[in-house]
Amino acid sequence: MNKTRRMAENGERETIPASVIPGEHAMCALIGFEWTAARGARNLSRALMKFTRSIGFVSALGQGLTALALVLNDCAGAEPVTNHPFAGVIYFSETRTNPPTRLFVAEVDLTNPKLHLRVAPGGPDPDGPGKWQTTLLEPTKIAAREKFDLVVNGDFFRARGVNDGEGTNSAYRPKLWALVEGPAVTDGKIWSTSTNARPCLVVHKNQAVTIENLTRPNADDWEVIGGNTILVRDGVAVPHQNQVRHPRTAAGLDAAGTKLILLVVDGRKPGVAVGMSYDELAAEMLRLGCRQAVNLDGGGSSVMAIRDPATGKFHIFNAPTDGHERPVADVLGISVDRTKP
Repeated sequence: MNKTRRMAENGERETIPASVIPGEHAMCALIGFEWTAARGARNLSRALMKFTRSIGFVSALGQGLTALALVLNDCAGAEPVTNHPFAGVIYFSETRTNPPTRLFVAEVDLTNPKLHLRVAPGGPDPDGPGKWQTTLLEPTKIAAREKFDLVVNGDFFRARGVNDGEGTNSAYRPKLWALVEGPAVTDGKIWSTSTNARPCLVVHKNQAVTIENLTRPNADDWEVIGGNTILVRDGVAVPHQNQVRHPRTAAGLDAAGTKLILLVVDGRKPGVAVGMSYDELAAEMLRLGCRQAVNLDGGGSSVMAIRDPATGKFHIFNAPTDGHERPVADVLGISVDRTKP
């Protein structure tokens, strides 16, 4: 796959809101064109361009037909869709057929001083000094409260009186008492530790971002969110015995530590999206340029949402297995400084 990330012509289609598609792709959405990799659209575009060349004149009509051909060619062949919803953030999705796979990627430029990474818990601490740390809340509601522009789910967690389930069997509800299973820090305040070391994404006071194993965060750890296993270490995939495919959320860093990769993978949807095993997820993170990567909570919790710059509303890109976003214990969010008028 080259840098432009062109897809194979497999008949899949992706419809994206026009308001979150800047630049050349906006034209397709604004005229109601759905992103379709059908061979017919590509052939039509080639025929139109050939016709305008063969008749030997450059007229307003000819120029219009050529422009339309170029638009059709670009729309028909461009999947995954690539967006630049905010300065320093690139988003794209990919749909594959063998095996059926749908994945969603956000690349974040950590050198951009207008971007800020934060960890945010769900609701308030329900029992003070007791063992419960927060209450469950939907990721987009956490993001709206914290004024995030991009959000993914975070730590593995437990909720009081709930066994895992999904869809109509899911008992996860907002306001349930919850605790995360790894270390967690928000704005320098430690609100969770772990008995055993767990891999974490760490934002330090100097804004450097690392992935490291922690039981208790260090003094210079400003934001911390935990996972359950390392996927990539020093540019090498870490092998795992567990080969079961699930929906996934992962975070990774490039070799320079200047780019954050967030990946969400749909799963448990036979014929549409089967999910990924740990090894497949590690291979994907390597393909995306990660030198370090950690697996975050997945399954029904996996979600990626971006604020639409035009409306301020959040758009959930993946398809959570509960049929809607699951309330979670915490999230990883990215906010973008706004230019004051």
